[in-house]
Amino acid sequence: MKLSIVIVNYNVKYFLEQCLMAVRAATAGLDVEVYVVDNQSSDGSVEYLRPKFPEVYFIENQDNPGFAKANNQAIRQCESEYILLLNPDTVIGENSLHTLCRFMDEHPEAGAVGVKMLNGHGAFLAESKRSFPTPWVSFCKLFGLSALFPRSTRFAAYSLPYLNPDQKHQVEVLAGAFMLLRHNALKKTGLFDESFFMYGEDIDLSYRITRAGFQNYYLPERILHYKGESTKKGDRKYLHAFYDAMLIFYKKYYPQSGLLISGLIRLSIALRKGYAALFEKKFKPNKKQKTHRKWLVFCAETQAESARETIGQRLAGLLSIDMQTIPMDFQTTPTEQSLNNFAIKKSCTDIVFCYPDLSFEKMLIVMDKAADKTITYHIYHRNNGLLISPNDCIVYS
Repeated sequence: MKLSIVIVNYNVKYFLEQCLMAVRAATAGLDVEVYVVDNQSSDGSVEYLRPKFPEVYFIENQDNPGFAKANNQAIRQCESEYILLLNPDTVIGENSLHTLCRFMDEHPEAGAVGVKMLNGHGAFLAESKRSFPTPWVSFCKLFGLSALFPRSTRFAAYSLPYLNPDQKHQVEVLAGAFMLLRHNALKKTGLFDESFFMYGEDIDLSYRITRAGFQNYYLPERILHYKGESTKKGDRKYLHAFYDAMLIFYKKYYPQSGLLISGLIRLSIALRKGYAALFEKKFKPNKKQKTHRKWLVFCAETQAESARETIGQRLAGLLSIDMQTIPMDFQTTPTEQSLNNFAIKKSCTDIVFCYPDLSFEKMLIVMDKAADKTITYHIYHRNNGLLISPNDCIVYS
């Protein structure tokens, strides 16, 4: 088998449904198997999705063992040449997996490949490519030197902002949200370290892949990563898990580092945790305010009226909006420039892509190439009436 795809789910059945739709489209013509490991979701994820995706193998846990252990459960069952670890809050393009598997075929030294991740506004996510958090790199990141000197290879190595995100690079750390792995590399390195409950396990695995003699690559293949549907970046629990994971990595690989740098990093972690504990309420997402927004809906000409009506029903009473449907002649495939020109001309705040009128690949190109990174992008699925938004990851169903 060419490819196994492993997705760990926890209470995000609609995001996972959209992810699996994209996976189904992207795996056409590939010899592939798909595993979903459910960590005791309470939203009925498995019952809801199993009949919709009979080709998927569902593994149902009776507790939540964490991201690393759940991935390992499925990986142990894989016999394929490559293994893709994929978050449920992602959307991949129809051509992405063919392109990436071809790259792995042509580069036997590649142990793992990561991609260009975009958020719900089309902005590049810096964690798509990173360096190992050595004591010096961690110090620069935690104390803000990397932000002060983003073009410096000495101070900004953590997220490598000086590397062009639209070019291929050899990098050290790839994100676990999308990590295409060579199975033979995993056999040499071992699986995820299960002492990491959440966060940091991708850094640890990336490190062991390079120590085993393989290379990690970043490729500018676009994916959408909503990022944070079940955890918020400022949430105190998130901060504890994130910085505790950093300490696990630090103790594991740099136990003999100097006391000064070690103490400074621990001080920074303690200060950030303390700030989160004291000001936890400030981190909690605010309730949606009724603000006026201008939405554009891109759909096929024959579906314009029904799309407008259904989307309007989904948003009724939640937002004050001016919604305009832009019927497109999809027999002549619209370019990303033409779609962006519509958005600029109409001064819109939100764009809705109708699927399958527009391919996931085309959506991602439009989002990536748009100059305005304040526009919010939504995906409306005509076949099931689902509208997914990245604004605090709202699902209108």
